[in-house]
Amino acid sequence: MTAQRIYDTVADDFSRVNDLIIQRLSSDVPLVEKIAQYIIESGGKRLRPLLVLLSSQAAGYQENDHLKLAAVIEFLHTATLLHDDVVDTSDMRRGRSTANARWGNAPSVLVGDFLYARAFEMMVELKSLRIMDVLSHATAVIAEGEVMQLMNVKNPDLTEEQYMKVIHNKTAMLFEAASHTGALLANATSEQELGLKDYGKHLGLAFQLVDDVLDYRGDAEAMGKNVGDDLAEGKTTLPLIHAMTHGTEDERQLIRQAIRKGGLNDLPRILDIVERSGAIEYTMTKAREQAELAKACLESLPDSGHKEAMELLTEVAVARVS
Repeated sequence: MTAQRIYDTVADDFSRVNDLIIQRLSSDVPLVEKIAQYIIESGGKRLRPLLVLLSSQAAGYQENDHLKLAAVIEFLHTATLLHDDVVDTSDMRRGRSTANARWGNAPSVLVGDFLYARAFEMMVELKSLRIMDVLSHATAVIAEGEVMQLMNVKNPDLTEEQYMKVIHNKTAMLFEAASHTGALLANATSEQELGLKDYGKHLGLAFQLVDDVLDYRGDAEAMGKNVGDDLAEGKTTLPLIHAMTHGTEDERQLIRQAIRKGGLNDLPRILDIVERSGAIEYTMTKAREQAELAKACLESLPDSGHKEAMELLTEVAVARVS
């Protein structure tokens, strides 16, 4: 119910952003439009454009360019999803076939490129060099994060510090860019701008930490993917890092071997080790710390319904694990 209250705060704008997204997906190449619409309409929560709408208006913005900025952010995010699924050879996302599973890798990559290009076209229309600077930098950092993650597939020696760097670049960076550019659009004060930038960073980290917990204690139907998918792909996430550090030597070796091999042959035993080692509680503690840091970043903003919704969003971020 809390999540719905957040979306209700910007319901009219959210509807207009969706309309703009569909309008700007138009292409003279039918397959481009078909794939782009398929991935855009695949049931995501639109968290990043939501952040643009909330942050800009929490900082006092009253015009209409926040709609275009929100669409830009969603196009950037969707492009990364298309490329991610090709890199990860994923065939399911949010409970339905990925674009690459339906149309193949080459069309998916090329439509991702189209979405990046369309996002930058719209970015130019905003006529803000500072916004372009933030978003172009964010796009580069996200690409670096993808490469970092790829380099660390099946690497059981990933440290917690390295893991946090990967999830900052790969996930939290676009959250940060969304709330930061919302502040820039509103001509927020320096204090508010920094606060909104850091709010997005900490919120993004909280969401990713919880996602990593859900890979070991999630509902497959609600998540749109199966428990253990990260392990199957050889991804070393914080629950596994903690379990390897605090388990027995035999348990540590079992997890290391499972990460190196990929697959799910040892999943039941690893789920048990993750639970008994306190890895879930540890990762959730880190997620709650990030959520509290995000909430504290809003102190310089005046009280408003948009600020309240952003505070509620920090609670929703960590409430997805029962």
